[in-house]
Amino acid sequence: MEGGRIAEHGFLADGRSAVLVDRNGSVNWWCPARFDAPSVFANLLDDDAGHWEIRPEGGFSTERAYLTDTLVLRTVFTTATGSVAVTDALALEPGARGHEVGLRSPRVLARVVRGLSGEVPLRMHYRPRFEYGRMVPQLVQQDDALVATAASARLDLRVTIPLVCDVGEAIGSFTVRAGETQRFTLAYAPAYDAGPPAVLDAEQVIDDAATGWRSWMRMHDYRGLHRDQVRRSALVVQGMTYRPSGAVVAAPTMSLPEELGGERNYDYRYAWVRDFSFTLEALWRVTCVDELKLHIGWLIRSMGMNEGIVPIMYGVEGERDLTEHHLDHLAGYAGSHPVMVGNDAWRQRQNDVLGEPLSASWLMRDHLDPMPPGIRQLLRAITERAARDWHLPDAGMWEARDAERHYVSSKVQCWTALDRAVRFGSHLGSEAEIAGWAAARDEVRQAVLSQGWSDRLQAFTGAFDSEELDASVLLMPLVGFLPADDRRMRSTIRKIEERLSENGLLRRWEGDPAGFVICSFWMVSCLALAGERDRAGQLFEQLAGRVNDLGLLAEQIDPQSGEALGNFPQAFSHIGLINAAGDLTDLDAGHHDLPPAPDRRIPAGQQSERPVNDR
Repeated sequence: MEGGRIAEHGFLADGRSAVLVDRNGSVNWWCPARFDAPSVFANLLDDDAGHWEIRPEGGFSTERAYLTDTLVLRTVFTTATGSVAVTDALALEPGARGHEVGLRSPRVLARVVRGLSGEVPLRMHYRPRFEYGRMVPQLVQQDDALVATAASARLDLRVTIPLVCDVGEAIGSFTVRAGETQRFTLAYAPAYDAGPPAVLDAEQVIDDAATGWRSWMRMHDYRGLHRDQVRRSALVVQGMTYRPSGAVVAAPTMSLPEELGGERNYDYRYAWVRDFSFTLEALWRVTCVDELKLHIGWLIRSMGMNEGIVPIMYGVEGERDLTEHHLDHLAGYAGSHPVMVGNDAWRQRQNDVLGEPLSASWLMRDHLDPMPPGIRQLLRAITERAARDWHLPDAGMWEARDAERHYVSSKVQCWTALDRAVRFGSHLGSEAEIAGWAAARDEVRQAVLSQGWSDRLQAFTGAFDSEELDASVLLMPLVGFLPADDRRMRSTIRKIEERLSENGLLRRWEGDPAGFVICSFWMVSCLALAGERDRAGQLFEQLAGRVNDLGLLAEQIDPQSGEALGNFPQAFSHIGLINAAGDLTDLDAGHHDLPPAPDRRIPAGQQSERPVNDR
C-alpha cells in the first residue's frame, strides 16, 4: 500500500480540516476547505490521488513524536550519512490562543526540514490532485509561489529549494547538513470570491501552532488515572472539532475499510448525534466547559424541529442532505471498493439518537438553568418523539442497511430520553406531561426487560426476541438503565466476553470482522461499574497499548494481526478511552468526582420509575 498503512499516519488539525502524514514523510490526506470537502491529497485511497512527500533519497529509519501538548508532528529520519528532522503543522490563526484556537485558521500546511547531524540528501515530490483525484491541476510559477489551480481550488506552494516541474507535479532534490534549514508552505484558498492564499513563514507557523495548542491544553486539565493518554485523546477530539460550528466529526477520513477488501467503506467526516453525549461526557472529564456550550449550540441549530425521521448525522455546518455516491475512479484502500462520499445513514431512523440530546443536556443541567427557550423546545419535541416512536423498529446504532429491527439499544436510549425528561421535571414540562413521559418510560423498560432478555442465553440480546448477542447492550449500565452489578447485567457482560471478545478486543456481533474499539472500552467501564477493578484496569491497559506510536486510535482493530481498520483517527475510540479512564478514577476514589455522574448512572434501587417485574 503506497499510501501507508492506516496506523502509520500522524494527524494534524487546524479547527477546519485535517492532514494525515505517514512515517515516510508523505502527506496522504488533506481536504483543506473543511473536513467534508473534496480532497487535494487522497493517496490513502489511490496511488494516483495525490500526495506531498519529503523524505531521504536512500534508506532510513524513522522516529517521530508530537511536540509536547500539541498537534505539531516532528519526524526524525536517520540515514547512513546523517539525520534530519521534518516538523509538520497546520497553521492556526497567528496569535490565536485558548478558545480562539481553530476559529479562523488560514488553511496553510507548513513543513520545516532541519539538519541534525552529518548531511542527508532528500527528495520532495509534490503531486496535488483535486476533487478526490479526478483533476490534475495546472502548475504555474507566479512570483515566489508555484500555483496549482483546478475547478474552484487554488494551492500556493512556497519552497526554498529548486523545483523541476512536469504535468501536475513538481520534484526537488536537495541536501541538508547539520544546522541547515529548508522551509516549505502549502496554502489553500477558494479560486473565486476570496483573496489569494495566505503567505506565512513556515517556522513561524510551527512555533505559533505549538504555542496555540499548548494554550488550549493548559485550560483543560485532567488529574485522574492515565493522565497522559487522556490528555492526548482530548487533544485529538479537539482536533476533530470544526471550530466555526462546534461539530465534532466522527473521523477526518472516508472509505477506510472495516475489513480489508470489503465493502463497508463509509464516509465518517460528519457529526453524529449518537456520539454527542459521550463526547460531552469526555470533555467534561477534562473540564472543557466552554466546548460543551459550543457543542450544545451546534446541536440545537442542526436538529431543528422538523417532522419525519430525526436526522442522526449532519455536515459540519448542520447540512442534512449527505447523499452517498461512489467514486469509481479510485481503487480504494488496499483494494477495498467501493470508495464512498456521503453517507446514506442520514436517511435512516435510528431511535437511539433520541436519548443523546436529553442525556447531554442532563450532564450540562447546571449550565442550563434557566433553560434557554430553544433548548427547551428541542428537548420537549425529542421527548414527545421518544414517547410516540419508541415501539417502532429502526436501523439501530450500527446502521444496518438490510432491515429495520427492534434493537434493544434503541429502546434503552428512548428510555434514557424519557427518564432525563422526567428528571428535568417542571423545567421541561407540565405535571400532566411529566406523568405521561414517566408512564411511557416505564412501558419501555418493561418491554426491554421482557423482550430483550434471552432465557436460553441468560443475556440481553441485540434485538427483541433474538438469540444474537450485541455489544451495544453494554450501554445499559452506562446510561443507568440497570446497575452493572445487577445479576442480569453481570450475566450479559460475561456472555459478551465469552462470545465476542478476542485478545481484549470486542466485536459488535458474532461475525463482525474486527474488534470495535469503543465497545472494548465500554467493557472496561462496565467491569469498573460492576466493581471488578482489577479486570477493568488490566483490560484498559491492554486496550490503551493498542494506540499507534503517536497515541492515535482507529475505529477498529483486527484482534489477530493488530492491524488498524476503519476511519482514522476515530473520535469515538478516543472518547471511549477518556470515559473508561474516568470510570476507573471514580472507582479508585470511592466516589464520583464529577457532579453529573451520580445521576448519569443511577445506583441500584434508585431508579425513579414505578416498580416493574424485573424477572
